Amino acid sequence: MVSYIMNTKNCMSVLLLSSRFDNFSFISGEITTYCTFQIDGTYHPEFYPDNENESPEPYVRWKQVREYCFSLIKGKQTPLRFHFILSLAPDQIESLLQNEGLPYQTSDIKGLYLNFRFDGTRLTCTTGTSFHTFVLDKSLEHTWDSMVTKIFTQKGLEFEENR
Repeated sequence: MVSYIMNTKNCMSVLLLSSRFDNFSFISGEITTYCTFQIDGTYHPEFYPDNENESPEPYVRWKQVREYCFSLIKGKQTPLRFHFILSLAPDQIESLLQNEGLPYQTSDIKGLYLNFRFDGTRLTCTTGTSFHTFVLDKSLEHTWDSMVTKIFTQKGLEFEENR
C-alpha cells in the first residue's frame, strides 16, 4: 500500500518531535541536505562495555535515532530528500500474529515495514511485508496494511491511499 501524506509538516512533527513511532525498529535511513547522511540501524552490542545495554533485537528502536535524524533535517531549508525504513518491532509482530489469529510464527517474518520517502516535494509512506521464505498467502500483508491505516488515523496523520 502506498499512502500519500497530505500534510508533510504535520507528519514530520509526529515522526521527529513526538514519541508516537518510538517503539518501531529503525532499519535504515538516508537524509540529503548539503550532503547525504546514511544511517544503518543495525544494533552493535559490542559498543557497550559489559553488555549493559544488550538487546536481543537486531535493530535499534526509532527513539534511539529520532533526535539525531531531526538534528540533520531541522533548519531553514527543506531537505532535498530523505528515506526512513521502520519496521514493527519483533515483540509487536508477535502480538499482531496472536491478536489476528494468523498462521505464522514470529521467526517466519523478516519484517513489517514502513518506508517514509520525501522526494523534495511530496512525502509518501509505503508498507512492506517480508518473509524469510516465499509465501503465497497475502493475509499478513492485508492485515499489516489495515493496521497501518489505523496507526496513521490514531496518530493524526492525514493520508490518501493508493493500493
